[in-house]
Amino acid sequence: MAELLIEIGTEEIPAGYIAPALASMAENLSGWLQKNHIKAGKPVTCGTPRRLTLCISDLNPMQDDVVEVHKGPNVKAAYDAEGNPTKAALGFARGKGLDVSELSQEDTPKGKVLCARIEKTGRPTKDLLDEYLPDWIHGIPFPKKMRWGSNRQAFVRPLHWIVAVLEGEPLSFEVEGVQAGNTTRGHRFLNPDSLTVENFEDYRDQLSKHSVSVDPEERKQVIQKQLKALAEEVGGFIKEDLELLQTVAHLVELPIPLRGQYDARYLELPVELLEITMKYHQKYFPIWETETKLLPYFVTVSNMPVVEGSSIIPGNQRVLKARLEDARFFYEEDQKKRLSDFTEALKGVVFQKDLGTLYEKVERSVGLMERLKEFTSGTDVGFIEVAKRAIRLCKADLNTQMVFEFPELQGIIGGYYALKDEGEPIATAIKEHYKPAFAGDGVPSTELGAFVALVDKLDTIVACIGVGLIPTGSEDPYALRRHAMGIIQILIEKNIPVTLDCLTEAGIAQLGDRAKLGHEEIRQHVLDLFHQRLKTMLSNEGYEYDVIDAVLASGNQDSFKILQAKTAALSELKKKDYFDSLAGAFRRVVNILEGKTYSGLDSSLFEKSAENNLLDKVRSIEEDVVNLFSKRDFSGALARIVEIRPEVDAFFDDVMVNVDDEKVKHNRKALLSVIAGLFSQIADFSKIVIKKG
Repeated sequence: MAELLIEIGTEEIPAGYIAPALASMAENLSGWLQKNHIKAGKPVTCGTPRRLTLCISDLNPMQDDVVEVHKGPNVKAAYDAEGNPTKAALGFARGKGLDVSELSQEDTPKGKVLCARIEKTGRPTKDLLDEYLPDWIHGIPFPKKMRWGSNRQAFVRPLHWIVAVLEGEPLSFEVEGVQAGNTTRGHRFLNPDSLTVENFEDYRDQLSKHSVSVDPEERKQVIQKQLKALAEEVGGFIKEDLELLQTVAHLVELPIPLRGQYDARYLELPVELLEITMKYHQKYFPIWETETKLLPYFVTVSNMPVVEGSSIIPGNQRVLKARLEDARFFYEEDQKKRLSDFTEALKGVVFQKDLGTLYEKVERSVGLMERLKEFTSGTDVGFIEVAKRAIRLCKADLNTQMVFEFPELQGIIGGYYALKDEGEPIATAIKEHYKPAFAGDGVPSTELGAFVALVDKLDTIVACIGVGLIPTGSEDPYALRRHAMGIIQILIEKNIPVTLDCLTEAGIAQLGDRAKLGHEEIRQHVLDLFHQRLKTMLSNEGYEYDVIDAVLASGNQDSFKILQAKTAALSELKKKDYFDSLAGAFRRVVNILEGKTYSGLDSSLFEKSAENNLLDKVRSIEEDVVNLFSKRDFSGALARIVEIRPEVDAFFDDVMVNVDDEKVKHNRKALLSVIAGLFSQIADFSKIVIKKG
C-alpha cells in the first residue's frame, strides 16, 4: 500500500479559515476515493498560515476492478411477440456499448428487466489523482476567495508551491501554472530554502529542522506551556481561552510566546475593555492576578525568536499603548456626560424599519415591565420604578464613543457609566441585560437585571414576529431563537412564575398597531418558537421527545420551571413497568371524549359498581392531588393519580360508555372527564409513545 502526501503552499491564510479548510480537504478526498473504489486509510491533516497539508496512508496504488450493473427496460417491452429485440432493447444495449445478446435479465418488484453488466478494470491511482486533484484544490471552501494576477480561478491566497507525492514519487498535475512536485519550503524568514521531501515523516522532520512546526496541536502545546511559565514569573496566571489559543496557533509557524507590559495606570480602565483590547484586537493573552483583576502584563505569540536589539516586544507594547490611550480618551470624554444624556439620541437610531427606533423599543420594554410586574418577588412600587429606570437607560451606551469604537462592550460600558449617577443595582442590571448572550453564558445575577433582560428579549421576539420576521431554517437575523432560549434560562434559573401564555399576550398587547400579522398568527408563531427551544433544552437534558411533547401540549398555562419539573416527573413515571397500560387507558379516555369536556356528573345514574368504585377512588385522592400540585410535587401527584389505575381498568372491562340512553352516556363521559382532568394537569398522555407488544 502507498502513502499520499499533499501540501498546498500559499501566502498567509487567515487563521479562522485554516481548520475548516483542512476538515473539508479530508472529507472531500476521502469521499472521492470511496466513490472511485480506491481503498485508503484515514486522512491526517495539519497546516500553518502558509501551508495546508494532508496525508493518507494505506492507499491502494490501483483502483479496484468493479462490475457496474445498469438496469434497462422491462423484458416485456424489450422483445416483441416473436422474441425479437425492440427499439427499447437495441437502444439500451447501444447506449451501454454492448450487443443485445450480452444483456442479462433480472427480477425486480416491477417484473423482469434487462441488465447491462459492464466490467471496469481499475486504473492506476496516480493517473486518477492527477486528473482529480486540481479540481479538489480549487474546491476547498473559504469564506472569501479572489482571483490573483492572471489566474482564471479564485483562491484564498496566491499559490506558490504544491507538494504531491505518491509512493515517494511526485505527481504530475498543475494548478494555475504551479507544477506539483516534491519540494516544500521552510520558514519564510528564518529558513526560506526549498526542501525535497519523500514522505510524511520526512516532510515533518525537514520542516522541523527548518523552523516550521507543521502540526497545530504541537504549536498549541508549546504556547500553553510557555504561557503558564511567563505568567507565573510575574505572579499571575492565564485564563483558559481555547478559541484564542486556536487562533494564535494558526497565526504562526514557529510559536515564540513573549511577555510584554503596559503602564499600570491603564488598569483604572474597565477590566473588560482591557481584556477585549488585548484578546480580540491584538490577539494577546492578558495576565491576571485574580479572576477579576489584571496585572499590567500580556503575552504575545511571535513567529520569530527575539534576538538582541529586536523590536518585537517594544513594537507590541507601542501598539497596545496606542490602543489603550485611545480607549482612555473615549472613556473620559463619555464620562463628561451622564448616562441619561445619551438616551435622547436613541430617537435617531433605527431598530428595524417596521418597528421604529431604539427609543420606541425601549418604551415598549418599559410597558412590558408594567404588564409583568405581578411576577416580581414582591409588589414593591419602588422596585418597578427602578426597573423602568434601568430599562430606559439600558441602550443609552449605544450612543457613546466607547461603544462606537468597541461594540463588544455594549451594556458593559453602560453599567460602568451608570455607577456614577444611578447606583449599583441599576448599573449591574444594565451591565448584564444582554445575558445570556451565548450558549453556556450565565443569566443576570439580580432579579432587577433578570427583568430588564426578560422584557428586552421578549420585545425583540414578539415585535419581530409581529412584522413577519419569523426564523426559518438557518435564517434568523435578529437571533430570535437565542433570545427565546435566554428567556427560558432566566425564567427557570430565577424561578420567575410567568406563564408562556402570559408572556405571549403581554408582548402582543404592547406591540399594538405596529403589528402586521394578526393576533392569533403572532401568538402561534411565538408559542412555536418557545416550544422548539424548550424541546431542544429538555432533549439535551436527556428527556424523550414524546414525554416533552406530552407536557408542552398542555403547558401554556405553566411557568417554565413547572414545565421542566413536570417533564422530569413524567419521565420517571414512564420508567415504571405499568406505565404503558396506564398511558393506554388514558388514551382510551381521550379518544372517547373526542376533545370535549362533559359536566353534570350524577352518581344516581350509575348502573355498574365499577362506576361507583371509580368515582369513590377519584374522590379519595382528589384533595391530596390538589395539595401536591400546589406544592409543585408533581412526582407525588402522579403517584397518587396512578392509584386509580385498577378502577379505570375495571371500568373499561365492565362498562359500555356509548350506550343508547343519552343521559347514561353523557353521565359516563362526565365521569371520564373527571379522570381526564386529573391526568391533563400533568400532560397530554395521548402524545406518549406506547411500546408495542
